[in-house]
Order: sequence, then C-alpha cells, then structure tokens
Amino acid sequence: MNTLAKMASKKRLRIAGLMSGTSADGIDAAIVDIENRKVRLLAFDTFSYPDRLRERIFQLFQVETARIGDISQMNFVLGEAFAEAVIQLCRKNRIALKSIDVIGSHGQTIYHDPQGNQRGSGGKMDQGAVPSTLQIGEPCVIAQRTGKPVVGDFRVRDIAVGGQGAPLVPYADYLLFGRTKLCRAIQNIGGIANVTYLPPHCRPNQIIAFDTGPGNMVIDRFACLVSSGRKNYDSEGKMASAGTVNTALLKDMLQHPFFQRQPPKTTGREEFGWQYCQELCRRAQRRKITAEDLMTTVTSLTAISIAQAYQQFLPRMPKEMIVCGGGSRNTTLVKMLRENLPKVKILIMDDLGINSDAKEAISFAILAYATIKGRANNIPTATGAKQSVILGKIIPA
Repeated sequence: MNTLAKMASKKRLRIAGLMSGTSADGIDAAIVDIENRKVRLLAFDTFSYPDRLRERIFQLFQVETARIGDISQMNFVLGEAFAEAVIQLCRKNRIALKSIDVIGSHGQTIYHDPQGNQRGSGGKMDQGAVPSTLQIGEPCVIAQRTGKPVVGDFRVRDIAVGGQGAPLVPYADYLLFGRTKLCRAIQNIGGIANVTYLPPHCRPNQIIAFDTGPGNMVIDRFACLVSSGRKNYDSEGKMASAGTVNTALLKDMLQHPFFQRQPPKTTGREEFGWQYCQELCRRAQRRKITAEDLMTTVTSLTAISIAQAYQQFLPRMPKEMIVCGGGSRNTTLVKMLRENLPKVKILIMDDLGINSDAKEAISFAILAYATIKGRANNIPTATGAKQSVILGKIIPA
C-alpha cells in the first residue's frame, strides 16, 4: 500500500491548513486533528508578510502591468513562505512536524475571472471568454521543504466543471455547523465577504453560498488612504465610529451591478480593488466628505450589502448569523450588522468555541481531509458547478 493510500485509510488525520486572503496581510496557519465530523484545533497563528513582500504581491494584482517573470518568481517565494509558516507554527507550539499527515494550502489568489471577462489577444487559439483563476505559493516547494504531502490549487477543478471556483468554504461550514434544528448563516468577512446559508437539518444540495460583496478590502484601502499610509486597517472600527454615513455616496456605491447579480456569484479585486477605491476617492473629494465620514460610509457599505443580500437572495432570514474573519473584530461593523438585521441573532464565531481568525485556515485543512479521503468537496449549489467533484491537486511528499 502506497503512502497516500495508507493516509487515506487512517481514521484521524493531523492536517495543517494554510490561507492568504484577498487582503494579503499574511499567512493564516492552523493545525487540526480531523476524524469524520470532529475537528480539533491544536494551534493557530498569522505570519504577517514583510512590507516589501506585501508590496510585491500587490503589484501582481495590477493586471495591466504585472510581469510574467515576477509572477513566476513570487510563486516560489510564497511557496517558501507558506512552508516556513508550517515549520514555525509547529516549533512555537511544540508540535512535531513529523506528526503532520498532510498540508492543505489555498495559496494566494492573484487573479480570479470565473466569468471569463478578460478575453484573449485574438490568436488562433483564442476561444473568446474563457474562465480562469490563478493562485500562487507553489505546493511543490511546500512539500519539499516540509517533507509532507500537500493538497493545493483547490479552485481550478470547480471551474473546470462550470463553477465559479468560489466560495470554497461552504463544505467546511456544513461539516462544522450544519445538521442542526436552527437556520444559520455563516458570514465570513475577509477582504471579500461571503455567506453560507444552512437551513435546518440541511443536506449539501440545500446549501446556498455566495459572495455578498466587499468585506474589509475597501475599508482597509481607505484606512490607508486617509491615514497617509500609517494604517493598513481600521483597528476595531475606531476610525469608522468617529463619523457619520454620507447617504448620497453610499447610495452611489450600492448601485454597483454586482449587488444585483443573482447567485451563484463571486467577486474580488477585479471589481472592488484599487481602481474601484480610486474612483470612490474622487467622488468623495468632489463632495468634500471628511475622512471620518468616509470611513463610516465604506464600513456601512459592507454591512448594508450583507443585509441586502440576505433580504434579496436567501429563502428566509436565518435565526443566527455567525460572523468570522477579520471583520468580526471590527466592532463598528458588527454593530452596523445588528442595526440592519435586527431580527437575526448575531454571534462571533469565538462564541461557539472556534477561533474566528482561524476559520479559513481550518476550512482548507477540512477540504484537504476530504480530498485525501476521496470525497467530493465542492458545493455545486454554491459555485454553480455542473457536478460534485474532488477539489485540489495532491503533491506527494
């Protein structure tokens, strides 16, 4: 029996999950023990990117100017960084690296175009609109440095069967929070915000999940702009708490066509990134909006777009919303959610005994567990895929 077959036959697997989100703040790393539906978190930490490395990642987000050589090099640089995150997490928590069975790595998304809006250059092989996605952080480098098998590149298989390649976490949400008598919404607020709707005693084909719009991405960008680069994010929502919402600008922002698009749907920097924020900044300057009011307004955009998504696209309002991701630490944003969804009990994931910051890293450990076990782990009702498939590429140790 080969190594992967032996691993698949084990009842319990120890898995390191790795994730770097659209905000590109750093690498979230979690080590978990998983046995069927039982998930136990052993260790978690975030390894921030050095400023220069983060700058280089952001340069790759600029589609018109990103260089192929830089993309290739950064694929290997981030592979080293992801591997080092696992090694350091083990060392800090006195967990033997050899006890890890497998690593699940999402990598760093630098381009995601599931609709195929970016057309080819017109050559003979150009087929017009071709969906695509690209995550870097080379899994082969991670496997070589750690001596552990790696499951990576989760998005592409879903896109290959007609899906959006996102959101990927609904499978983990179902495993962690499904099959209860409550109607729940798991609301992740990372760079982009996404919801997983779990009806009571739900089955996988009853799950609804989609991106609701910007999460922290626009808030973070404006925190940087109004502080002249001194801040990368609005800690605890303190900047947003000092102003008032500019209703005219907020109304303009809510006209973005993404908010009216029917699920399944996904979004990212291509729609709510640097160019979007620059245009918002120009509109704010024309209206002479203060820095405080601007921060309050862009924070309100995240809260109201989430609330409106629930009202427009969910079959019924959930009894509970469980908030996770970096946005769960923004007390002003959470307060706005409660104001806009007064009939929904809003909890932070920590209230349920799961580290909110660790949730996405845990999710990729769960996805890797399913891949090793040979279980389909996309949710077609969430991504729009034509069929259930096993996500990820397995790199042997």
